[in-house]
Amino acid sequence: MTQRVALAATLILLATPIAAQDSAAPLSAIDWLSQSVESASASRVEQPPRPEPPVTGNAAAPTISVAPLAAAASATGILPPEVTGLPLDLWAKSDESVLISLIRAEQTETLPALQELMVTLMLAEASAPVNGSADAMFLARVDKLLDLGALEAAQSLLESGDLHDAETFRRWFDVSLLRGTEADACTLLRDNTSLAPTLMARVFCLARNGDWNAAVLTLNSARALGDVTPDEDGLLTRFLDPEFAEPEEDLLPPSRPSPLVYRLKEAVGELMPTSGLPLAFSHADLRDIVSWRAQIEAAERLARHSVLSENVLLGIYTARAPAASGGIWDRAAAIQRLDRALSAKDKAAVGDALLPAWKAMQDVDLEVPFARLFGQPLLDLGLDGEAGTLAHRIALLSPSYEDAARSYAPISAQDRVLRAVASGEVTEDLVGGDAPSEAVLSGFRNPTLSEPLKAAIEEGRTGEAILRAIAAFQQGLDGDHKAITEALATLSSVGLDDVAHRAALQYLLLDARA
Repeated sequence: MTQRVALAATLILLATPIAAQDSAAPLSAIDWLSQSVESASASRVEQPPRPEPPVTGNAAAPTISVAPLAAAASATGILPPEVTGLPLDLWAKSDESVLISLIRAEQTETLPALQELMVTLMLAEASAPVNGSADAMFLARVDKLLDLGALEAAQSLLESGDLHDAETFRRWFDVSLLRGTEADACTLLRDNTSLAPTLMARVFCLARNGDWNAAVLTLNSARALGDVTPDEDGLLTRFLDPEFAEPEEDLLPPSRPSPLVYRLKEAVGELMPTSGLPLAFSHADLRDIVSWRAQIEAAERLARHSVLSENVLLGIYTARAPAASGGIWDRAAAIQRLDRALSAKDKAAVGDALLPAWKAMQDVDLEVPFARLFGQPLLDLGLDGEAGTLAHRIALLSPSYEDAARSYAPISAQDRVLRAVASGEVTEDLVGGDAPSEAVLSGFRNPTLSEPLKAAIEEGRTGEAILRAIAAFQQGLDGDHKAITEALATLSSVGLDDVAHRAALQYLLLDARA
């Protein structure tokens, strides 16, 4: 070890100065992002002015190309209109500042149908607002995906952009850290010095790329120049070689760790629980190196926010046999029993397993992922009695909600409302019987919209209208029944009928508890 330290100390004399880490607050609305690169202005290399083109080569009149503004505008996004059903000019006719404010204000704790719609909106291929910047809108969409915990979607959107842009790279670097794909990020950082990595990122990636001596040299140089804080010094020293750290030194867990700090602490054997961290950190607990219990808890959190496939959730629930009982182990056991019974098409076993599994999912607000997994198989099995009634209700929360509605004869007023909403056959004479049901039925009867929503739809500000409808639905979840009506009417008016029906059913079956 003495030779290694001596070598590093000698190399300090030859080292170039390292820029101090930017102490300003992150530019992103997501305040847990790593400061992996210097500010955008510091990382951009000034380009020499381009030479003026010649005025003309001859006396002929130049050819003039004409193209519509909508076609000329560059579109960003990864889901084309034929997939989303949303127009290419989704954002084009709205004011950029209004859109960004609406995107940032949307809540993540809402109905699954609206959570899924937000992810689709953020990924939709669409032109930027005519009076704004494609970059600002792009980053606002990425940040909302990060806020939602939709890391896979955020990573795909970022990779469709310019990863050599400092702010884009900064987000991609953190997503890579949380998803365990940091090797690609560190390679890009190594090959593009214009990104100007900060000390923490530089040292981490040098070590990650196998250049241990350079990592030590970088830290020693920063220490000599006073360009490293005590907390950074202690963490990086322990990361590079625990023998360098003081034995009695205790690294206090940060209250708001960045993904880079999280991974560094993991590397030194001080893994932090993700339950108290922003939702995006839960993805780190899906890796095989994490305990099964932590994987289940992370999968449940992510599935509850509609950013994890229900098939991945099922795969984690059924990965192994529960070794204990109570709480999370009982949920895993209940799902495993139902899954086995359905696979065997054993009606009696399914009837016995269904209610415990459903109650287990209700305890953790995972009714919709459960319905997406088992709704159609339960319908196909044709259960009788109480199990059949429950299976019908579950199927109404699944993509097979129309089939469920038509396969069950309504008995109560509530049944008639659910059937009408699911089948799209809301008639004028149908009576809801309670305020939530009346609000939903009115939403499918062409009610009068408020002026802001009406104007947004008439002027082609489709994306803005959808964002306002999501916000209005949230008001409805807080008790404003009129807002539910307006939100459903708006979604239907812009062609999002499936979203409107699913949101209405989820509201009636899960939130309003009608």
